[in-house]
Amino acid sequence: MTNQSGKKEKFIPEIRGTLRSNFIELPACIADASGIKIFGKRIKSVLFSTDVAIIKNTNADAVIAVYPFTPQLVISQALLLASDVPVFCGVGGGITTGKRSLNIALHAEFQGAIGVVLNKPTPNEIISELKEIVDIPVIITVTTLNDDFLGRLEAGTDIFNVSGAAQTADIVKKIRKDISKTVPIIATGGNSDESIKRTIEAGANAITYTPPSTGEIFTESMKKYRLE
Repeated sequence: MTNQSGKKEKFIPEIRGTLRSNFIELPACIADASGIKIFGKRIKSVLFSTDVAIIKNTNADAVIAVYPFTPQLVISQALLLASDVPVFCGVGGGITTGKRSLNIALHAEFQGAIGVVLNKPTPNEIISELKEIVDIPVIITVTTLNDDFLGRLEAGTDIFNVSGAAQTADIVKKIRKDISKTVPIIATGGNSDESIKRTIEAGANAITYTPPSTGEIFTESMKKYRLE
């Protein structure tokens, strides 16, 4: 069997349980990404969530857990315990920065995180200090075409996390064209197959996907129940 691009598709046997057939399934087109190998594990799809119920019921290769509050170890520990796949933990960089971010990152590594994510405001000096402390990838979030990409790389950034809304594909393309053809890039893919494919074609190695909330999913379930 061949797909629309003319490539021969492999038959993949699949087993689903009766009770576990309902889960967050990420768009199949993410499989076209090259992926990023981290400690021998290839990661293509990354779920953006801090909801343990959703994290426990997804087919994503990894989870990126960043949130708009001060990072707390109890939160990262709960997410790591719930997840069956590697977790990238947010460790601040905005309001929470300096030694506090460094300490949180070190503890996240001890808890089992596969990488730590810093917010855009993070000074390059903090990235350099963090690289001397942890032995897991340091990921920095970039959001615009004018970000200091070279400075980030020189400071020791291992992976770019591109979150530029409608500009995401353009930011990825700029990094690939002007900065580095090989630096690992995780990028938001948007809500459609077309936007995901565009981001992959621009040069993203892995795609982050934002799932519907548990409230939205439950709303659909309740609609179904009311008809039964």
